[in-house]
Amino acid sequence: MDEKQRIEQLRKELHEHNYRYYVLNQPVIGDQEFDFLMHELQDLEARHPELYDANSPTQRVGSDISTDFRQVKHRYPMLSLANTYNEEDVRQWYDSVKKGLAGEDFEVCCEMKYDGLSISLTYVDGRLTQAVTRGDGVQGDDVTKNVRTIRSIPLQTLPHSLPVPHLFEIRGEILMPWASFERLNREREAAEEPLFANPRNAASGTLKSLDPKVVASRQLDAYLYYLLGEELPADGHYENLEAARQWGFKISEGMRKARSVEEILDYINYWDRERKNLPVATDGIVLKVNSLRQQRALGFTAKSPRWAIAYKFKAEREQTRLLEVTYQVGRTGAVTPVANMEPVQLAGTTVKRATLNNEDFIRSFDLHIGDMVYVEKGGEIIPKIVGVNIDERPIIAQPVQFIKRCPECGTPLVKLRVESLELRDVTPSGSKTNVSQLSTLNSQLSTWYCPNDAGCPPQIKGRIEHFISRKAMNIDSLGPETVDEYFRRGLIHNVADLYDIDVQQINGDGSRTKSAQKIVNGIQQSKQVPFERVVFALGIRFVGETSARLLARHFKTMDALMEAGLEQLQEVDGIGEVMAKSIIAYFHNPQNRDIVERLRNYGLQFALSAEQTARQSDRLKGQSIVISGVFSHHSRDEYKLLIEQNGGKNVGSISGKTSFILAGDNMGPSKLEKAQKLGIRIVSEDEFLQMMTD
Repeated sequence: MDEKQRIEQLRKELHEHNYRYYVLNQPVIGDQEFDFLMHELQDLEARHPELYDANSPTQRVGSDISTDFRQVKHRYPMLSLANTYNEEDVRQWYDSVKKGLAGEDFEVCCEMKYDGLSISLTYVDGRLTQAVTRGDGVQGDDVTKNVRTIRSIPLQTLPHSLPVPHLFEIRGEILMPWASFERLNREREAAEEPLFANPRNAASGTLKSLDPKVVASRQLDAYLYYLLGEELPADGHYENLEAARQWGFKISEGMRKARSVEEILDYINYWDRERKNLPVATDGIVLKVNSLRQQRALGFTAKSPRWAIAYKFKAEREQTRLLEVTYQVGRTGAVTPVANMEPVQLAGTTVKRATLNNEDFIRSFDLHIGDMVYVEKGGEIIPKIVGVNIDERPIIAQPVQFIKRCPECGTPLVKLRVESLELRDVTPSGSKTNVSQLSTLNSQLSTWYCPNDAGCPPQIKGRIEHFISRKAMNIDSLGPETVDEYFRRGLIHNVADLYDIDVQQINGDGSRTKSAQKIVNGIQQSKQVPFERVVFALGIRFVGETSARLLARHFKTMDALMEAGLEQLQEVDGIGEVMAKSIIAYFHNPQNRDIVERLRNYGLQFALSAEQTARQSDRLKGQSIVISGVFSHHSRDEYKLLIEQNGGKNVGSISGKTSFILAGDNMGPSKLEKAQKLGIRIVSEDEFLQMMTD
């Protein structure tokens, strides 16, 4: 067998193993053997680049290429379904179908309504050629590169006795399983990043990532539920999906056919109970007339098909007992109360804890230890207490009293207070996220903090974890567990100590030389990280990624930033009183100054590079610019960077203060209409690039 034949054989085998593992959950080989076959294929493909195939199993990992999404028109419009919330509506729909079919017998296919991101997959000769989101129903985003990383979506169909049509489309939902969602939110919580509210939002945000590697790492899943095309195997929707199952697609095992409204209601009632045990989020049931011929006869309304309807479940709410309130300390010193409850099954997971936000939240419910509380997820998967059953409050129950001292180091807690707070304290003016970010900052100002940032262990470890994170110094060879180990061993007490670590110190018994060298190399390589990310990595309270970039570009050196006064800091667009005072307080702390000086001596970037400085100008100073559409020459992120480098502001929505719109192809019609109404100038991609060179 020559190498070309071996490549084809390996691709076929690995597609089969992917199907057995991710769709059937019935692997026939171990992980090690699978990895061995994958590595063999990777080596062979590296020797034969002329045999590149985008559908090869090796392409699942995602590339480093970041591109914006182009808009693609759907071959068949993706209409939304009419919703119903009670049995009477289901009966009325069933009767309307019966009337529309003039009494002809019909079957209804009952399916789970998965709570994810709708996707349309196109296959030609059994090979995935395109993946498009629902969008507005007429056109959506081409996310093919990202979808190729989802292992439960076949890159090519499996051979089977049922013939595969030359061209077909299959639709379904991209989902983030509960397990992946909870792991992702644990990681974000540890990094003190905003949590995703539910798996749907997490799946949507992930699929729209410009980095396929991020998509691959988050372990998305997919269930397919509708087959379209001119050469389908059968007239029955159910039968077509069973054929798709044989071709390698993940089809719900819970799909059933019903022949009466009573059978439909039995199905709904069964899954209203059992959905709690599913590995993915569901929010209802979808009912479809099974015959495609009968579907065509029933037709569509202006907004939805007459032959299908969605039954929505009520939001899940359970009652359980509040056992105690504990407190967590984050890297900024923020103290968050956590409700510890008797375990209760809710929306697919066992819930034992719920965040109580802050002291004001606790007071709003007059919480007592021993209370029977109502816990809800519904669309919001983060467990939250939504009420208290006062009637069941124990006589001896004591009200929850917020702690006065840090639970980790015993330091008296303080609360930040600022009398005057404006939008500019949050983010550059004009950003559509101003209001939500203002709410977040107001929440921070009503939060209790431990001020012992130099001696409180969770804060120390949290700042180190922030420092090494991907958006900061990007020392990916380190992780939270390693940081915790080094801290316990006394190797590190702050971020500067990382640069003193050598292989011998962390090698322990001598069995980890290779990993130890990788860690040391990663730390040394971080010295090349640009100045703006060094500013972000310091972890100054309220200074986020965008603010750090604005500060770095305005002051250009760490020395200038360190010596800046209140008025100088507030000259930077987006830096208000709150953030300015926080920056001053950080650099006036002798321990922080010592850390910064040590980092300087270790060789970190403490100034903008000559290249960055040369690229800066005031061409767009004072101008607010909206970016819309898809571009040919550069990505949206590159244009945002170019605008900032030339003194302009990126804003997310059009208003009377908008200077102009940088418009690519497929600019949204609503934005175009609003721009014309307000008389906002539209600048093409080529015109903008010419502006930057004049």
